[in-house]
Amino acid sequence: MNKQLRFSGSGGQGVITAAILFAQSAVAQGFNVVQSQSYGPEARGGASKAEVIIDNEKIFHPHVKNPDVLLALTQKAADKYFHDINPDGVLIIDSDLVPNPPKFPNVVSIPFTKFATEKLGNPLFTNIIALGTVAKVSSFSLDSIRNAIFERFPAKSLESNFNALQLGFSKV
Repeated sequence: MNKQLRFSGSGGQGVITAAILFAQSAVAQGFNVVQSQSYGPEARGGASKAEVIIDNEKIFHPHVKNPDVLLALTQKAADKYFHDINPDGVLIIDSDLVPNPPKFPNVVSIPFTKFATEKLGNPLFTNIIALGTVAKVSSFSLDSIRNAIFERFPAKSLESNFNALQLGFSKV
């Protein structure tokens, strides 16, 4: 397996956390993994991007060149990052926050933030719902991501996070 993924949005949406969880689950499955991140100086609202490379072989270049999967949770992120997506890749967007999706043949459009608010009662679950969708599109094991969530989050939020993950997985 060789996959390049880019998670993008704005600060506070949890794209870096989602990428870390994805990377951690890939490591647990025995893959070689590189995860990197960048974000603006603002605590919330600035640009945020995280990248994950997963491979069976050694990884010699730690930056994503042509993502197979691009998650864009804002219009700005979609506009900025879709240009180098693999032509056979998948662009995943928040349909409410990306009202003008880039012209790309493989787009998965789901209202992540709306689902987080209406179905789970908290917009903070947006990233975990999106992570479930990324897992499905990437043919990735939900069990390994559940384990990563279990290790990272407090017990009181586990059920909601697991529900968010499953919701995103089931909407593709």
